[in-house]
Amino acid sequence: MAEMLGDETARYAGRLTLNPLPHIDPVGSIFIPFLGYISGGFIFGWAKPVPYNPENLRGGRLGEALVAFAGPATNILLAIILGLMLRLGSDFFPESFASIGFAVVFLNLSLAIFNLIPIPPSDGSKILFSILSFRLQYIERHLEPYGLFLLLIFAFFLWKTFYPFIVFLSAFLTGQL
Repeated sequence: MAEMLGDETARYAGRLTLNPLPHIDPVGSIFIPFLGYISGGFIFGWAKPVPYNPENLRGGRLGEALVAFAGPATNILLAIILGLMLRLGSDFFPESFASIGFAVVFLNLSLAIFNLIPIPPSDGSKILFSILSFRLQYIERHLEPYGLFLLLIFAFFLWKTFYPFIVFLSAFLTGQL
């Protein structure tokens, strides 16, 4: 999306690739998920954000919102496409494919919703603060130093309130109510 809006920062950084290696964050992609796995708890992680320079974007603040929404929109689109495939082609797919497909739909919806939470540095905060008035931009600057901590608190203590909604959406999309 950023490239479509005039910013080639990700291309210059070698990050426009489907190869997962350039996207791995050692702490967020390996260490934190490993700790969650060995502790038997919540597995949580992240990849390196794809770099972009908001100064290069056409569209100003709207451009920033579009770049931020591109990731969650992709997750939603993938969930809808696979969900409809499962719903409409349930007679053609084995049960094992349907259960894996449901998990993929669930995961993509979870990622989309989590990324739309308006806590910095999430995409939701970028969207929110790009449409808010300039007078309210100071809120983002005050939240940014605590953003990762706030996201972890949200993930561990408040995320379970979204779980039934995501299960319902996944079941609705796949027809596995």
